[in-house]
Amino acid sequence: MDHLLLNGKKFYYEEIANYSFRNSIPLNGYEVTTLEFCRNWLNGVQEIAINTSGSTGAPKLITLTRVQMEASARYTLQALNLQKNDRALVCLNTEYIGGMMMLVRGFVGNLNLTIIEPIGNPVKYLPPNGPDKFEFGSFVPMQLQAIIAESPEKKYLLNQMKAILVGGAAVSKDLIKQVQAIEAPVYHTYGMTETSSHVALKRLNGSQPDAYFRAASSVQLGTDGRGCLTITGDLTANQLIVTNDLVNLVSKHEFEWLGRVDNTINSGGIKVQAEKVEVVLAQALLDLQLDKRSFITALPDDKLGQRVVAVLEGEKLNNTEEEALKRRLNQVLNKYEVPKAFQYISDFCTTPTGKIDKPATLKNLL
Repeated sequence: MDHLLLNGKKFYYEEIANYSFRNSIPLNGYEVTTLEFCRNWLNGVQEIAINTSGSTGAPKLITLTRVQMEASARYTLQALNLQKNDRALVCLNTEYIGGMMMLVRGFVGNLNLTIIEPIGNPVKYLPPNGPDKFEFGSFVPMQLQAIIAESPEKKYLLNQMKAILVGGAAVSKDLIKQVQAIEAPVYHTYGMTETSSHVALKRLNGSQPDAYFRAASSVQLGTDGRGCLTITGDLTANQLIVTNDLVNLVSKHEFEWLGRVDNTINSGGIKVQAEKVEVVLAQALLDLQLDKRSFITALPDDKLGQRVVAVLEGEKLNNTEEEALKRRLNQVLNKYEVPKAFQYISDFCTTPTGKIDKPATLKNLL
């Protein structure tokens, strides 16, 4: 390919590399940032400075090499059987690793790139002069859910794809149920900025969905003394990455994700995994038709040390609703896992990549 589409505007790679369009085409801030990355890549830059998303702590600036980003791109292209001239929809923020690697995959694989600014429903305002078919797309769960719920008439865009990636946040049971109706393969991704995007994929739909995440063959997996995943390989520039993700390593390339070690709550000496409770809480809210985002946190407790607390977005549930929610949770969770209290915040804070920013949100609570 010799060009890309950005918000409906055509930019040729030669003019991007030379930045010769600056005075002739009006650009907004997102377009400038995206094109500057493209210019650097096309001019052969060997190191890329990039911010982590900040979903589990303060954002930090790290450096990735061109070699490891190219290795990551080739892994994805091969795993998803993407071919030259396949059309890719880029609707993730290109300032962060998910969107940035979509651009790199386009350059490495000679894909036809259609880039739009990230919004909740990325197919709602597709540029009229863009393609009406894509072979590849990558979304955060919120975006994929919005397409299914708000734009059912455009579901054909999903069905026609060779592969769909969804990641950057937990995938709810409700979304897993909804993607069963999508004809294209949908893969949940596991990865982070330090690994140049995903290092493992898990198919969510089809006749034989995957039970576990499966890593690239060039990646070596292990666990440390805490039971947390370690990763080494070309995607990490052969540096050992020690994660805070608790896993069950079922083979040398497959693992079951259990949750984050820093999301383990010690309540009266009993270890409670916050992610497990969050999944049950989200499903219970869905079953009761209570449209609320939620998460689990720990607050200090004089007797227990820490107590499990559910944080819900929006107006407070009435007594009947809250009691019904408690009954649902008690049916699935053990007595240590059931939240000891419900707290409410009008609006959750989010990171630039659309994840719930728990530390920032909790500042409004405490």
